[in-house]
Formats: sequence, C-alpha cells, structure tokens
Amino acid sequence: MNYSQMMTEPAQNTIIEQHINLEDVADLNDTNPLELLAQASGLSKQKVKEAMKKGAVWLSRGKQARPLRRKNARLTLGDQLHLYYNEQVLGEKVAEPELIADEGDYSVWNKPYGVWSQGSKWGDHCSIGRLVEEHFDYNRQTYVVHRLDRAARGLIIVAHNKEAAAALSAMFAKRAAEKHYLAWVKGKFSHQSITVEKPIDKKPAKSIVTLKKYDAESERSLLSVQILTGRKHQIRIHLASLGFSIIGDRLYGAADDNSPDLQLQAYQLIFTCPLTGDLKQYQLE
Repeated sequence: MNYSQMMTEPAQNTIIEQHINLEDVADLNDTNPLELLAQASGLSKQKVKEAMKKGAVWLSRGKQARPLRRKNARLTLGDQLHLYYNEQVLGEKVAEPELIADEGDYSVWNKPYGVWSQGSKWGDHCSIGRLVEEHFDYNRQTYVVHRLDRAARGLIIVAHNKEAAAALSAMFAKRAAEKHYLAWVKGKFSHQSITVEKPIDKKPAKSIVTLKKYDAESERSLLSVQILTGRKHQIRIHLASLGFSIIGDRLYGAADDNSPDLQLQAYQLIFTCPLTGDLKQYQLE
C-alpha cells in the first residue's frame, strides 16, 4: 500500500488529507477501511468513523469515486481510499429542513440558513440531499435539481429518481419555473417596481424587483424579486447595484460577523410538472 498525507492545523483546526493506494492484496485480508485510515492518519477510529458517516471518506475504483460510509466495506486491488478530514467542517451543525410537499417522485422543502445545496469531498452532512435522505430513513435516493445559496432560506426541490431528476433539471435549465424571492433591505426602496438587467460574469441576467412594503419604524423595505435568469448570487448582485444590499449580506453589502443572517428567502415556486402536466404552486407564509 502507498500512503500520502497532507496535514495542517490552522487556528487550531485540524485538517488531514490522506490518500491510500491499495496495491498489495495480502494487506487487505485482515483489515478494513476504518483501520487503514486510522492507522495512516493517526486519528482515532471514532473520528474516522464519524468522518465516514458525514461523507468525508471516498473510495476510488477505476474512474469512479463515491463516498464510503461502511467501515467494513470490501476493498479490492487497485482501489484508492481518500480521507478529507476538516475538524471545523465536520463539526458544523444546521437546522433540519421542513418538508412542504411530498410528491413521490420529488419533494419540496423549506431549506434553512446554512444548509448547502450540495456537499463536497470534505463532507455532506449539512447538504440538503443528505438531510432529506435522513428524513426518509435512507429509503429514497436524492438528486438536487436546482440550487439555493447556503446563506439563503426557502423553497428547494429534491428529486427521488433519475427520471424525475432529469425532467426537473431540464425544466429549470429552460427557465420554465417561476422563482420568487423576498428580501429585506435597509432604507426606503426608491422604486415601486424596476427591472434590472445587469450582466453577471459577462452573461445576461434579469430580475424584476417590486416593493412590497416599507417599515418606517425599522427603516427597511421588503422587496419581492422574480429572477428570469439563474446566475450565481444574482439577486444579491442586482440589489447591491441599486444601492440596496440585502440585510446580512457579507459579500456584496456592509454586513459583518455581528450582523443578522442574510435576509433572503425563496418563497414561491410555480411550474407545470414535467412528469404529470399538472400546474404546481408552492408558497411559504
């Protein structure tokens, strides 16, 4: 077996990237992934087991790589084990998403602040897909068909089979779903309604922004935003370009670590279901 390891401890946060090439069949007879990774990394078996459960251990076999969660998984000649241990990432905790509608082939959820649309090699325990799997006691596959910023809250759809995932993904790619958001901004918004067409990363981007109400006591405005394109951070960039950054926006506004969470919510989804042809509308109160 060949080992390679990178280890750092920035700001008391242990980070270990461990890779094991399994080249000797004899070495695999009396061992398992948990023991191999614990021995190679110097971590306790309990910490490696936790990393496995949270999606930070991967198995490469040929050209395919997948998370490895079973400590006694069978290994074969030529396999590669990968451990991506980041103490801070693995220690993250998030609120559970709320089930809004179970449509069988897919489900609709209210994603809390902090939940990722997708996991990474460093873990997936805070991703919407993994949290939905846990909710259904791992009896359903999950496929994320569109994204919502980690800092944003609100409606997100998760498919439960490949057919539904492909159909729903195509629907979102064609921009056939209406997506509406609510955003609180500081100050009195200066327009009743305005269309913003500021390009993002040199690509066309279009948002329709409408004032819903102004709260004079807190001196802030509630805006409804419909996005007609799906660029990364589109709403945050467009509102900042108008001089009305979203409250809590640490990327495009003046928010800091003492500010509230990003005040952005995906509150309404409207589309014709590509599987049944039925009109679907989901809205948060």
